[in-house]
Amino acid sequence: MINLMYIVFIAMMALNVSPEVLDGFSKVEGELRQATAASEAQNRRLASDMQASFSTNPAKASMYYEQSQELQRRTDSLYQHLQQLKEAIAIEADGRGASPDSLQHRDNLSAASVVLLAPIHPKGKELRKHLNSYTSWVGSLLKSANSEGKILSRLSTPEGREGKTWEEERFESMPAIAAITQLTQLQNSLRYVEGETLSELLRSIGASDYRSNKLTAQVIPDSRIILRGIPYQAVIVLSSIDTTKHPKIYLQGNALPSSSAGRVSLATPSTGTFPIKGHIEAELNDGTIVRSPFESSYTVIEPTATIAPTMMNVLYAGIDNPIQIAVPGIPLQDITATSSSGSLIRKGDLWIAHPTKAGSEVIISVTANVGGKSQPVAQTKLRVRSLPDPMPYLSINMGSGSTRFKGGRIAKNSLLASGGVRAALDDSFLDINYSVLHFQLLAFDALGNALPESSQGANFSDRQIRLIQNTPHGRRLFITDIIARGPDGVERRLPSLELVIA
Repeated sequence: MINLMYIVFIAMMALNVSPEVLDGFSKVEGELRQATAASEAQNRRLASDMQASFSTNPAKASMYYEQSQELQRRTDSLYQHLQQLKEAIAIEADGRGASPDSLQHRDNLSAASVVLLAPIHPKGKELRKHLNSYTSWVGSLLKSANSEGKILSRLSTPEGREGKTWEEERFESMPAIAAITQLTQLQNSLRYVEGETLSELLRSIGASDYRSNKLTAQVIPDSRIILRGIPYQAVIVLSSIDTTKHPKIYLQGNALPSSSAGRVSLATPSTGTFPIKGHIEAELNDGTIVRSPFESSYTVIEPTATIAPTMMNVLYAGIDNPIQIAVPGIPLQDITATSSSGSLIRKGDLWIAHPTKAGSEVIISVTANVGGKSQPVAQTKLRVRSLPDPMPYLSINMGSGSTRFKGGRIAKNSLLASGGVRAALDDSFLDINYSVLHFQLLAFDALGNALPESSQGANFSDRQIRLIQNTPHGRRLFITDIIARGPDGVERRLPSLELVIA
């Protein structure tokens, strides 16, 4: 849940950051710290298990124990390095004695760049090298290539867009609270990698054991992911295994290779619940063949995490608002969502909310089908706002692409080539199309007489084009009375544009 909340918040970054977004970053950063504390508690239990294994059988566990000790040392060192960077950003933003946990100047856009992207001592580049060194070393401990890729992807440092380095992409001109949140996310990922690697080392201690004289108590749960309110159900059994004989395993009618050690890998091209069944044939000491059937099922879901709505908990009235709703461990087809106002419909893997009244609140309720029963999962309250007003502009071709011209000196040819007036939001979060319905082009002759010409649409009319062609260099033109309509059907009067013919 936290990771995707974090990702969506990062995507909402812009030069001017609203207080709501800053509050969102603070909330996510706090939840990341709580999740990290939970991971640390789990890792301490894993380390205790490793210590117990070493104490019980030092000869067998010695190598893995030493690797676990080195893993914890390296992890703690890198974790502390990240903490020092957070403190440095807080001090740069708030001054001496500042704390990253209670940042005051959260919207400071220079603190992260000063600390991490300084040309003399680029700590961001140094951090990237530390992360790469750490993941390379941890990768050498993980025996499974699939596990290695899945686990270490949390700490990958890919290059940014347009030739930017990883650190430039993440921290350049980034508000201080956003940079600290990203560093906290790295700390959270660091503890996750530590825990997964400790688990892998613990599993490796007994990977080569297969004994007939060993009794093992096993807990076989119906599911490892349980929703609150649903009973945890499992079967507890006592099993015995034989190290001298390899049973034959048949799955879906096909024999597994003897070298598979019972491990099976099935392709998962689609989501849903799929049955598996087969049997195991084992030879007893007297030569008798014992056939033991088995049957189970598995559920394939999209790789997701629960997302709290992150666009400042806002929906916009009169338009379709895409929302991603996911419950870990529950297939998408078993999730149901309703809205207290307006409409909410499923569209592929997304939900489309269409509130109708601005200024109100909408409650999204999510339920999941678990074991044939409908179980309430969560409710989220969202505010409904009107779409913001767009800004008018002229689309000017600059050779390498078009730019939005919003007033000032302009060549007559460029003005004519623009074709007319357009309107859009000055907001990288919302990609909303607005249609210009009407505008007036106003010029003044040498005697100061006004020469207004109107257009019923977004493009220059023939009379407006002639007016532009006849306007001398240095003379001013005004585009006024601009009316635009958004997808919500509301018509808006927009500010005027002032042009000077160059």
